[in-house]
Amino acid sequence: MCGITGFIEMTPRPTGEARDLVIRMTRALQHRGPDSEGYWQSPSEEVNFGHRRLAIIDLSPTGGQPMTTADNRYTLSYNGEIYNFIELRKTLEGDGVSFRGCSDTEVLLQALAIWGVEPTLRKLNGMFAFSFWDAAEQVLYLARDRFGEKPLYYAWHNHVFLFGSELKALAQHPAFERKMDADVLASYMRFSYVASPLCIFKGAHKLQAGHFLKVHLGKPPGRSQPYWQLCQVVRDREYVTLKPGEPGLIDLVERTLRRAVKIRMVADVPLGAFLSGGIDSSTIVALMQAESSRPIKTFTIGFWATGYNEGENAALVAKHLGTEHHEYYLSSRETMDAITRLPEIYDEPFADSSQIPTTLVSQFTRRHVTVALSGDGGDELFGGYNRYVWSRRLWPTLGLLPQRLRQYMREVMLSFSPESLESIISAANPFVSPRLRVRGGGEKMHKLATAVLSRNTDEFYRCLVSQWQEPLNAVYAETEAVGFSDDRAILPSNLEYPERMMYWDQMTYLSSDILCKVDRASMSESLEARVPFLDNDVVKLAWSLPLSVKINKGIAKWPLQQILKRYLPPKLFERPKAGFGVPIEAWLRGPLRSWAEGLLDERRLYDQHLFNPKVIRHYWQEHLSGRRNFQHLLWNVLMFEAWRDRWT
Repeated sequence: MCGITGFIEMTPRPTGEARDLVIRMTRALQHRGPDSEGYWQSPSEEVNFGHRRLAIIDLSPTGGQPMTTADNRYTLSYNGEIYNFIELRKTLEGDGVSFRGCSDTEVLLQALAIWGVEPTLRKLNGMFAFSFWDAAEQVLYLARDRFGEKPLYYAWHNHVFLFGSELKALAQHPAFERKMDADVLASYMRFSYVASPLCIFKGAHKLQAGHFLKVHLGKPPGRSQPYWQLCQVVRDREYVTLKPGEPGLIDLVERTLRRAVKIRMVADVPLGAFLSGGIDSSTIVALMQAESSRPIKTFTIGFWATGYNEGENAALVAKHLGTEHHEYYLSSRETMDAITRLPEIYDEPFADSSQIPTTLVSQFTRRHVTVALSGDGGDELFGGYNRYVWSRRLWPTLGLLPQRLRQYMREVMLSFSPESLESIISAANPFVSPRLRVRGGGEKMHKLATAVLSRNTDEFYRCLVSQWQEPLNAVYAETEAVGFSDDRAILPSNLEYPERMMYWDQMTYLSSDILCKVDRASMSESLEARVPFLDNDVVKLAWSLPLSVKINKGIAKWPLQQILKRYLPPKLFERPKAGFGVPIEAWLRGPLRSWAEGLLDERRLYDQHLFNPKVIRHYWQEHLSGRRNFQHLLWNVLMFEAWRDRWT
């Protein structure tokens, strides 16, 4: 795992100045690669690469970067891991290629040089972002893995092309412009993250997942091109014919997932896993332990707040599986200190509050290991979110109702406070499956009240995943930027609605929120996080399973639960789903109140002329009064304001 950066600049600089710039850009990424640094410049110093290394495989200097072929034509600077590099190496050796070392970097370099960029990208199974220079063609290639596990920004400012793993590297170059895009801010307020390929700064972009970009020397970048598309996987899928209960179905899922886990356990440094005690992380840990001859290391953090502590569940799972478990209960001071670091960790505004525990568990884990496997992606691939379960029946019924009746339903639902709805839900608990009970059910019912007016499935989904339903009421922007771009027209017309939601989540929320959170949090601590659920074969298999297998008789992630039953008693994982959360609602009324009040000061908001102060202050006062819980809406504003203080 590493950090990469660089630039192309045609205007000659005094001798050594370009190198000084790329050194400065590279050192801004030291946290991503504390073990060593490297630089490369073209003979004319027009093209400049910088690299920070976190050594994972082949710790010797032969794995150092940037790496150049023997004939000096090709140069690679790469961040990530290619999990099938041993297979690729054997193929290349069969073609007569010899290698100096044992790193996946050298395999990737030779593959790109011999097979070409796009054919190589289609063969890779891994997480990566790389820059690749072809001196003969005078062309730079940037590429990013299929789901965007590894980040890559680029910008064309003042006739200079800049790129890097994080914006803080680009910002070290004098050509970089920090002009904020208010339209992107509006999009951020809706989703709590800046969706790819958007960037909060004008003229800058995130390379889309599954894409590569070709940049000719001295010319502005064109449009990126896809080398892999999820919609193609969905369209071309061939359903597994085995049905629930038939021999072999769960064996197939376990075998595929176990192989994905196994190849992600290859490392020349200490390795472990995050363990929350939920279905996804427990599945990964169970399969890791099955692949290991000694106890694997597992890591959990705990909170003292009631309803937010998963430490006890994780400890029970770890004990049953026989892992070497490490847990740490956080003090309020440690938690508050982490919040002050967030604007530095996230180069763009980012307001998924699970960023706090993810940062803290990464910090704790890095004290013991350098690589950690995580269970991210299981919900999106195997139908884990509650909305997948109930929307399967709700939308077909809702779509048939006249708008007037839906309007009445909305008014009735909103006439109850979230607390009243919580009481109703609690009273109904004896009649509701434990798997369907969720934290914050009253607020979720209020969101559903807004969604019932949706005219189609796209609008219904958008309402469900939006924090600010009408961000232009709160933000002074001309329009709301649109980030997601993919040809959904080729999706099968008979795709069931929950599967459409899974597709959208994988293309947007998973890529721009979940994976961004995991990368920035882990790499801020120089920890490599690996995600077995996003293995090429696992993704393909997940989409080949009928929805009735993934959500079987109302049971979400049914295949994963059946796998877990082979390793754990059901009582350890059959619990209501809970996100990796923290009690932001209470903190904003308590220990974070003074901090939040300063960022939401009315005069400050007026002077910035970005937010409508009256709207923001209204939500703040309502939240403080306890009448409503507006933690998510306010956290978006607070994270932006804290980010703005750091970046502008």
